[in-house]
Amino acid sequence: MRRVTTTIAAAGIAAALAISATACGASSTSSGSSTSGSSSSGMKVGIAYDVGGRGDHSFNDSAARGLDQATKQFGGTPKELTAKTTDTESDREQRLSDLASAGYNPVVAVGFAYADAVKAVAPKFAKTNFGIVDSVVPGNNVDSMTFASPESSYLAGVAAALKSKSGNIGFIGGVDNQLIKGFEAGFRQGVTDTKPSDKVTTQYLTTGSDLSGFSSPDKGKSAAGGMLSKGIDVIYSAAGSSGSGAIEAVHGQKGAWAIGVDSDQYQDPGLAQYKESILTSAIKNVDVAVLALIKSVHDGKALNGNNTYGLNNGGVSLATSGGFINDIQPQIDAVKTKIVGGQIKVKSTS
Repeated sequence: MRRVTTTIAAAGIAAALAISATACGASSTSSGSSTSGSSSSGMKVGIAYDVGGRGDHSFNDSAARGLDQATKQFGGTPKELTAKTTDTESDREQRLSDLASAGYNPVVAVGFAYADAVKAVAPKFAKTNFGIVDSVVPGNNVDSMTFASPESSYLAGVAAALKSKSGNIGFIGGVDNQLIKGFEAGFRQGVTDTKPSDKVTTQYLTTGSDLSGFSSPDKGKSAAGGMLSKGIDVIYSAAGSSGSGAIEAVHGQKGAWAIGVDSDQYQDPGLAQYKESILTSAIKNVDVAVLALIKSVHDGKALNGNNTYGLNNGGVSLATSGGFINDIQPQIDAVKTKIVGGQIKVKSTS
């Protein structure tokens, strides 16, 4: 078993993404951590999405892209399950247990909401490799995939400050929790470091254990509409599929910009009618982490420990699709260099 506790090298990520499609033969359906997770018909990969699931135009879709890439490369038929907003801790544990019991390996849990479930289930299936996105869970058979989202959010804040004409900028968070507060903190710092006089207004859609803020486009649209009515002209939403509602609202306001999250939302077919209003997106390359885990299990050298993805290794980035930030790209590139070099310390809390 291979343990990595700091960052994944950029070269390793590039290599994982560059492997050509192939179906690989080896035995096992519920193989151990140090053995291949493939069979003569390909790998059995199980994935448990957060609320919104595949098709959320954001976080889950990024994970799905990694799964799709792995399926093309290694073959097999994956099993995909999706959380509900009404899920209990028992529901999440059962979902992961069902996948592991059926011989799926690895089992990837998408989202911090699964952290306790992975902590409870992984020790019961020592020969199954688990992945958890956006949380750190100890265990020799657990790959904790964490992302420096405040860094890409900082770059989004720089872009917002340079593009805003009113100096009034908005942030919409899906759920008021520590993870999303990191997006807000990085974004706010990027704005104020660039233009100290600019004002950032924040609104969260839900709080506590109510995760519907990640899957309620109507709430996102309403929140964005309220901000637009107050003269805010750039809105960054870190809210899962709720952000699509915010993007729709921004599209209806002349001169306003939306900033997407997690995926390059300008390129999303489901948001094509609004893409001319999507300034950029703060991308979290969950697909890179998911593919890296699946490949490592396939190769018999399963990743475990806390593997961090940031600006330094391509784990997070700022999208350039549409060309709307071409005129400010030199400033953004200069800031990115300073973040990677340590001259700018990005906050994860406000």
